[in-house]
Amino acid sequence: MEALLILSGLLLMLFGLVWLIVLAFGSSLFWGLASLLPPLTLLYVVRHWRIARKAILLAGLGAIPVVVGVVLLASNDPLRFEQIVSLRWWSSEPVKAQPLAINLRGELNAQAFAPQHGELINGILTLREGQDFYASREVSMRVPQMADGSVQLSILPTDAQPLPEIEISWLLAEHELPEARRLNQGYTLYLNLKPLAPNKLQGDFHLVLPAKFNTVLNGNIELFTDQLRYVDGQVDRHFDSLDTITYVLEDYLQRRFASRAVRILKLPALNLPATRLELEVTALVDGQPQQLTLFMSKAEPIGWSVQDDHFPRMPIAIDVQSAAPMPSKAAFSTLAPARSTADRRLRFSLERLQRVPQQYVNALMRITTVNGSAAQGRFVELNGSGRVVLRREINGPGEASYILRPDEISQIELLEP
Repeated sequence: MEALLILSGLLLMLFGLVWLIVLAFGSSLFWGLASLLPPLTLLYVVRHWRIARKAILLAGLGAIPVVVGVVLLASNDPLRFEQIVSLRWWSSEPVKAQPLAINLRGELNAQAFAPQHGELINGILTLREGQDFYASREVSMRVPQMADGSVQLSILPTDAQPLPEIEISWLLAEHELPEARRLNQGYTLYLNLKPLAPNKLQGDFHLVLPAKFNTVLNGNIELFTDQLRYVDGQVDRHFDSLDTITYVLEDYLQRRFASRAVRILKLPALNLPATRLELEVTALVDGQPQQLTLFMSKAEPIGWSVQDDHFPRMPIAIDVQSAAPMPSKAAFSTLAPARSTADRRLRFSLERLQRVPQQYVNALMRITTVNGSAAQGRFVELNGSGRVVLRREINGPGEASYILRPDEISQIELLEP
């Protein structure tokens, strides 16, 4: 409707301008040619107002639907109006690839819903449209996850409670705060989401709310499972989030104390985005609590880092046998059989790694996933959700991390005794 009004008004204004030029040529060849130049066109209107007023009136009538259409567009679709006014459509900059592949069809509160962001963190699934503090449109719900991190849920309107509560919200142009509606029954919901390395879920999404909510959504979605972002397999240290800050701090403390056994226990409230932070950090290092005051800064090209960080990367491995004193020949003869049977590759498997992960810390491994991808690096740990964590050194500063769920692994090999 808005586009039709604007287009019809522009056409009327164009016809009025053409008619004005025709009238100018009717007056004389000189005025006809002069009317092709905007300053002289205005002069012709002033000198020959009685002749030109009919064309000016037609152009003025065309301005009315243009103004009405612009006002309606600004009221009903402020994001689109902002893009038109700011001339973003005129920019020749390449379109950046979206971090999430979300392909939803349907409406939320009778308005087209095209979310740019989705996440499933701490059991809350959220799909959000808009980049401002309050979303233009948003749907959220609490959903249970299976042990492997996947989500499988099928709910019909006739199912008995308790069911997940669903909330939809939308922000109207004339309001400062969004409106929201909640319901916990009478809807249809189907979810089939599978883990996608390193920190995403991907799959089918289908939601139909009761008719009064005017909400039907269907398609495929991708969701982040934490607040880390990855670029070429490495954590993006430029991204402002609590998880990014925690990752950078843990990496710093591991190198500072030369220990992988580091866990951040407490951080102060963060005011992000920012370029500098002063943090009172409580961490557990080798089972011992540590209280530290750390200063962080964000700068190109590395992103977030701890100031005065001069600590080297963690060593790849420590060869305990070569560091021990050489045994005597007699002792060597008695130890030789034992060493020959100590090859950890002989009985290695994913199940054994899950039972005794401490025996394989820093061991070199190669993992093949079910989709054919390969990851090689040194084993770090099984994290709190049971995922296998590998780290691989790369050229330049930093390390690449692989975090894989057991169900993603089709083959795992230990590459050293």
